[in-house]
Amino acid sequence: MSLLEVRDLRVTFDTPDGVVQAVRGLSFTLEPGRTLGIVGESGSGKSVSTQTLMRLTPGAKVSGEAFFEGQDLLAMNERQLRTLRGAQIAMIFQDPLSSLHPLYKVGWQIAELVRAHEPQTTKAQARQRAIDMLGLVGIPEPGKRVDDYPHQFSGGMRQRAMIAMALTLSPKLIIADEPTTALDATVQAQILDLMRRLQAEFNTALIMITHDLGVIADLADDVLVMYAGAAVEHADRRTLYYRQHHPYTIGLLESVPGSSVAGERLRSIPGQPPSLIRLPAGCKFHPRCEYVMDRCLTEEPVLHTVLTSQEDSDGSHQAACWLPHTAIGLSPEATEIRQTAATAGRTSEASRALAEKYQKGAVSL
Repeated sequence: MSLLEVRDLRVTFDTPDGVVQAVRGLSFTLEPGRTLGIVGESGSGKSVSTQTLMRLTPGAKVSGEAFFEGQDLLAMNERQLRTLRGAQIAMIFQDPLSSLHPLYKVGWQIAELVRAHEPQTTKAQARQRAIDMLGLVGIPEPGKRVDDYPHQFSGGMRQRAMIAMALTLSPKLIIADEPTTALDATVQAQILDLMRRLQAEFNTALIMITHDLGVIADLADDVLVMYAGAAVEHADRRTLYYRQHHPYTIGLLESVPGSSVAGERLRSIPGQPPSLIRLPAGCKFHPRCEYVMDRCLTEEPVLHTVLTSQEDSDGSHQAACWLPHTAIGLSPEATEIRQTAATAGRTSEASRALAEKYQKGAVSL
């Protein structure tokens, strides 16, 4: 049995302008000790989907199922959730300064978490646990810094304190929501290395949410790419980086600094993500896609198994795209499509014709 199994998760919000379709039919599984990276641009539904699992989206209309060790998180009452949060599932938020209470010492906040879930623990024991955890995550002189307030910590130290708090009760799952976005590159690398080391030590499953594929390049075991509230590609890390299928995934990878040829300008995905109130018909990515075909304008693809090599025969590589299974990044035809799109316009009639010509030989979906 998987540690976490999410089935057809849908989250909507009623607003004066209309219904926001924040998450549309998301499904995935996570095994103990493994890391799932969820990537996509802002507004793709990454944070809402995971916060909904913890029931931290008040006012949302939620449907679907989310089984954690066989128990549906979406069907639990508040008392059951309080027992679960922190002890079994912990969260690391993007901004630790807003997550840590400014009026309480950092050590007290960690110790309070311990005593809330383990009432038999004394104050002295909880304080020592806090000191031990701060030392474990690399806070210098933890015996002294345990009595500091959040504003006395640097950004990197506050993030380490949040990681210490998340690991204090040895949870089985940690959800890290953009934990390194506000940090400089050096501190970011240190935090990611720390999370990788501690995860291996505690055998904790991890969901890493980020808009940057470079962040999870050597951290995630599997990667889920989201766009407009839905999953558009799901594969193990190596497959996604070397044999990606969906044009949106390619755009994200090409937007990573260092992915372009020296001397060339960094490529970006044209246009903007669609409004989640007024989603376009067909494939939601088609207004920005250089491979768009007539079918993309009217029919929305769903996740299906793609075969970009013999290694994909186990069905673990899935994408929601009408392009043929080997159309991107592998064949001469795909190169021709890309070159024509670059010279004649990303959505030119020429590039569409080439894509349609190659699709005639595609495997039936």
